Amino acid sequence: METLYTYFETIPSMHRSLILVGGITFFWILEGSVPLFRFDYKKWKHAFPNLFFTFTTILINFTLAFLLLKTADWVQANNFGFINWLPEMPLWLYVTLGVVLLDFFGAYLAHYTEHKVKPLWMVHLVHHSDHKVDTTTANRHHPIESIIRFAFTLLGVFIVGTPIAIVMLYQSLSLIFTQLTHANIKISPKVDKFLRYFIVSPDMHKIHHHHKLPYTDANYGNIFSFWDRLLGTYIEMDREKIVYGVDTFPDEVKNSSLKELLKQPFQGYRKPTAVEEI
Repeated sequence: METLYTYFETIPSMHRSLILVGGITFFWILEGSVPLFRFDYKKWKHAFPNLFFTFTTILINFTLAFLLLKTADWVQANNFGFINWLPEMPLWLYVTLGVVLLDFFGAYLAHYTEHKVKPLWMVHLVHHSDHKVDTTTANRHHPIESIIRFAFTLLGVFIVGTPIAIVMLYQSLSLIFTQLTHANIKISPKVDKFLRYFIVSPDMHKIHHHHKLPYTDANYGNIFSFWDRLLGTYIEMDREKIVYGVDTFPDEVKNSSLKELLKQPFQGYRKPTAVEEI
């Protein structure tokens, strides 16, 4: 654990880039071998706006990274934050607790808030309006959302008290999981059901991308599934009945246009339709 901790304490930017590119490449290839849905689409054309938003997310996170570093260094130097106020514990437990709590603030809480606050939902809608969810959808976030997500992660670092090694480990795991859960891959239902007792499985998250309530407003987690179970936002449905997109913005052509997606947060809020029975 000490070796792992030291590595993420000084992880080179190149290694983080390799995790991103390697993950997309791996799941991209896997999607072609064992697809969950056989989409009739031009994969590269579909990927273009998603990869554009991936680039803007990288750019924003890189630009603001000094805030994470400064905050992580400050909480460590001042022994501030929840995990630093607890009795002394083994390093493995300290790291695990830090990652688990960052997953709550940086992923679950951020995601939940984006669904419940109307202006933030209009920003987050860029992510949900993809009608062909695959691994490139993972980082399909409007630049405004990238800033929002960063702010929640920064808040988590401050409250939890995580040093930079744990922050980098969490972000690396978060990146891998978001690529996995959005990837258009078909795995055994039994395996998926087993996985979701501990982590967010591919099928569990894809339910969140169903186009109607209550499924859209459920399964907010990114790494650990127990946040949804504990907070009452976990839901199940037959994966074969999943329809991607958002019912209030059904225009697939418009939702594939980079120009339209960039303007999305500034359109008027539209109330979701009634709950669908499945």
